[in-house]
Amino acid sequence: MTDFERMSGIDRREAIRRVSVLLGGVAFVGGSQLLTACAGDRPAATDSAQAGATGPAPIGEFSVADQQFLDEVADTILPSTAKSPGAKAAATGPFMALMVTDTYTPAEQRIFREGMAKVEEACKAAHQTGFMQATPEQRTAVLTTLDQEQHAFQKTRKPDEPQHYFRMMKELALLGFFTSEIGYTKAMRYKETPGKYEPCLPYTKGETSWASHA
Repeated sequence: MTDFERMSGIDRREAIRRVSVLLGGVAFVGGSQLLTACAGDRPAATDSAQAGATGPAPIGEFSVADQQFLDEVADTILPSTAKSPGAKAAATGPFMALMVTDTYTPAEQRIFREGMAKVEEACKAAHQTGFMQATPEQRTAVLTTLDQEQHAFQKTRKPDEPQHYFRMMKELALLGFFTSEIGYTKAMRYKETPGKYEPCLPYTKGETSWASHA
């Protein structure tokens, strides 16, 4: 079963809501080293894994190029580490496109789509190059600035106001990656058949977290 098929069996909006709660105090992931970035350490199988998971097909109004753009945004937020491929290897970009198409309201979809253009504009303004052509360091700098912007927006946001576009992107990147096979089995510790329920386990700083269920 693919990640997309697995997600189709749950309430996707509820999944996004739960990630939104978790995001409350989480800073930009790539910049905060939640996953330890290893520039140049990306496995060679990354691109082939992505291509095999998605195929060259549009999703809703998202072209293949749009999905590749989202892949790079997600991979900047959740880059490869020494132990795990990053978000691009988990085909998180196409996942984000699917979730926006299937679960976002028309108004939210418009904000998200306009947000993609704003990411591109921010990169050109800061580095005189497009996001797809930017270096990993330039991409991280741009998204870190946008994350600070969305955190400031969140402090004054009224309950009936829509989310900031970059918060939407970060929510979907985290949801897509940590519900993928790679996220579950590589980025987190995973046991398919736990022997017994252990509500409390000792934790050593630096260890990866446990996957939530088998």
